[in-house]
Amino acid sequence: MKVASKDKFDSIVESSDLVSRDLSWIKFNERVLDQSKKEGRSIFEKLKFLAITASNLDEFFMIRVGSLYNYLDYDKERVDYSGLREEPFKIKLMLECQQFHKRQQEHFLNNLLPNMSESGFILSNVKNLEPDEREYIKSYFMKAVYPMLTPMVFDGYRTFPILMNKLLVFGVVTLAPGDKKENKKLSFVQIPANIPRFFEIEREDMVLFIPIEEVIRENIVTLFRNVNIESINLFRITRNGDFTLEESEDMDANFLEEVKRKLNERKTGRVVRIEIEEGYSRWMINLLKERWNIQDDSIFKVERASMMDFNGLWQFIGNKRFKDKLPQIPLPVPPISYPEDGTDDIFQVLKGRDILLHHPYNNIDPILELIEKAVEDSNVMAIKMTIYRLAKDSRITKALLRAAENGKHVSVLFEVKARFDEENNIREAKKLQKAGCFVIYGISNVKTHTKLLLIVKKDENYVTRYVHLGTGNYNEDTSRLYTDIGLLTTNEILANDVSEFFNVITGHSMPMTYQNLITAPRDMRNQLIAFIEQEAENARNGLPSGIFIKVNSLEDSEIIYALYRASQSGVTVKLIIRGICCLRPGRAGLSENIEVLSLVGDFLEHSRIYHFHNNGVTRTYAGSADMMVRSFDKRLESLFRVEDPLLEKQLMNILSFNLKDNVNAYRMLEDGTYVLKIPQVDEEEFNVHKEFFDVKSEDVLTVKLV
Repeated sequence: MKVASKDKFDSIVESSDLVSRDLSWIKFNERVLDQSKKEGRSIFEKLKFLAITASNLDEFFMIRVGSLYNYLDYDKERVDYSGLREEPFKIKLMLECQQFHKRQQEHFLNNLLPNMSESGFILSNVKNLEPDEREYIKSYFMKAVYPMLTPMVFDGYRTFPILMNKLLVFGVVTLAPGDKKENKKLSFVQIPANIPRFFEIEREDMVLFIPIEEVIRENIVTLFRNVNIESINLFRITRNGDFTLEESEDMDANFLEEVKRKLNERKTGRVVRIEIEEGYSRWMINLLKERWNIQDDSIFKVERASMMDFNGLWQFIGNKRFKDKLPQIPLPVPPISYPEDGTDDIFQVLKGRDILLHHPYNNIDPILELIEKAVEDSNVMAIKMTIYRLAKDSRITKALLRAAENGKHVSVLFEVKARFDEENNIREAKKLQKAGCFVIYGISNVKTHTKLLLIVKKDENYVTRYVHLGTGNYNEDTSRLYTDIGLLTTNEILANDVSEFFNVITGHSMPMTYQNLITAPRDMRNQLIAFIEQEAENARNGLPSGIFIKVNSLEDSEIIYALYRASQSGVTVKLIIRGICCLRPGRAGLSENIEVLSLVGDFLEHSRIYHFHNNGVTRTYAGSADMMVRSFDKRLESLFRVEDPLLEKQLMNILSFNLKDNVNAYRMLEDGTYVLKIPQVDEEEFNVHKEFFDVKSEDVLTVKLV
């Protein structure tokens, strides 16, 4: 019966013109896992990518599966893009997640664990240690770990304890001597987050990593004296972390309190997944299933020979002994539009030309330099910017604090709803507010995701506005790992647009129109559809046409169906979608002229570029927005037009290089699966994550998109 149901679900999923967002995400995480299997990577790189898949999966369960449970728990109707209702879709999704989890475990056990020793480290348990090392572990446990542990019993006299999200927990089933079986009790021992995941022992030629759970397991009897331990069960839970903020009239008080309250709810949200060691107590798991209203398909079994929570692998990767084993990122190169990078006053340079930055191949220094010079320049009157995520020790926060101290007007929109960075953003925003900056804690019913900077500088008898528009965050750390685009300009049209946009954000202004800026939630979807339809019209009239788009995700159905119509009109559509793609390419009669590639490799592809051929009068935009419902309807977003001929060709060249890649690129098939592009016979490898460090101006000037 189960097989028949599965076949029925699959036929519904495959017949839909749209790919499920969540099922597409699982395929994306498979591509990340594939990076951990690639030949030529060191074991440390492979462990890194496996750890990333674990972190990705945690967030997926907290947010996407959490959202699904919001529908299930409150009897809300939802039909997925796959065509399935809530319960059938959960069955299908959990099956895919279980299969992915199995592939993770098999890869770790079969490919990574056996090859650790040759790289100078091993994953060990206490029983395999030398006697003196075991004594050392015992001492460590008694002095540093034992005082931190608190056994929490659940019985008729004590309430069920709150177990924290994503922490390792021992469920210990005990029975007092002489008691009957029905009187057994369940106690929980939660491993605190501030204890290192592994205890490290350095031998002359080897580092031993002993999981903290094995250290505790070996000594757990010290927590349960004079009772019989029937079973010791290691598990980990994931809680629903999805929430939607309600509108609040008081932005400085009620709104912040609402955010803080929702953050606390994450700690006690409903359980959506249990990871548990095999050989667990059936009595305990039945109790947990009933308590948390969770089914077998949400219970993920981990072999004892493996390890629970691959996030802990970062401790292997970060060990100072292996510092030189990870590949070094090449030094950034000067931007093509600013080859003399750093040799002149950035203010003077920008008066004469625009600069396009392509991170991480070009570093973030010109942006930081612009802000830091503005702080000290007595002629700078105002600095305005939006902030979504910052580095932990941010140069930008420090610069803005100095600007306020220097008497400049500083306006900052800090998006406190940036997922998992809420607390850091609230903390940084309060620092600026105390220093005298005008701080806005986001807009209540939307997220501000756009990346904008405006510096107003008086030069003798006129004022110049220096603008930065970007696709990524003002974060020095991620700028070394994410591919992003940034435009530095004094262009008056863009400066007017950005000034207007800041007035909308900080005040109560409704602009009539923008010239070179497309914004959401105002009109971005409609504008992009208009561009797509123009390409379709050109194709029907026999005129040249073409659509080339690079984004993180494509999920909005209105955009997808516009692209389908363009394909049916004969438009060549080439999409570079790193993550979620709900469009089906290559389906007969629907999308035969659409090609979808996904690039996953050493850098996280984060830039968004939109290029429309427009019968030779090209339209090229970059910005912060993906083609998602949330981007168009629930976020403040912006796309900026790049008109400078050299800079536009740079963006076109980025698209061209991505389409040529045959190392990091996966081609999406009509059924929603992906196959890795490989070099053809007599074709050289083309890896964009290397090629962009060597890109030449002639590549840019002669670029053609086909």
